Amino acid sequence: MPTLVSEQTESDLWERGYALIPGAIDSARCGELRDMYEEPSLFRSRVVMARHHFGRGEYQYFAYPLPALVEGLRNGAYAQLAPIADRWNEALGVPARFPATQQQFLAQCFESEQRRPTALLLRYGAGDYNCLHQDVYGPVAFPFQLTAFLSEPGEDFDGGEFVLVEGRPRSQSRPICIVPRRGDVLIVPNKYRPVRGERGFYRTTFRHGVSEVRRGERFTLGIILHDAL
Repeated sequence: MPTLVSEQTESDLWERGYALIPGAIDSARCGELRDMYEEPSLFRSRVVMARHHFGRGEYQYFAYPLPALVEGLRNGAYAQLAPIADRWNEALGVPARFPATQQQFLAQCFESEQRRPTALLLRYGAGDYNCLHQDVYGPVAFPFQLTAFLSEPGEDFDGGEFVLVEGRPRSQSRPICIVPRRGDVLIVPNKYRPVRGERGFYRTTFRHGVSEVRRGERFTLGIILHDAL
């Protein structure tokens, strides 16, 4: 598992609400992950987004046991992010604290009937997009999630920007468009983040999606760190 969380990463999460880690996954592993999409035995379900009014495109949720590469990324990301998640909760006055390992946290999910794995591969073709949404999946949720970008913009596809919208109290929403390269990893809030105000911290809400792909194919790996009901 690459080191994702540096001082700069944590600073970006506090100041911007998201953090981009360039070149976190090498090209060979990106190709290995992308090729998994064609192996049905690895997945528990396939979702065609248009059928559910989620957008256009499709994705597949991995089944347990996760492939070693996916499990390594998920476990490593959790361990590196859990201390920051605790600091976010402390800033917002939320009493919950997170255990040190992913397996300990998944045991909490299991106790709340959240037992379905949520790591997923997403595939977009020309004309596809993903509506703004949150990946909460149940009452137990981790404050961060990750997207690993497996295709190269301008080479494999055009368009398909990663879109974040931050809803701020008594203010208009803040739009953010990001164009990561193959191998980059983006860390975003699962639902909300703390922002320092004049009277202490307050929370803003985040949703994310993908703008229309104009050409080619775009693959990403989504790593949500809690399981689903």
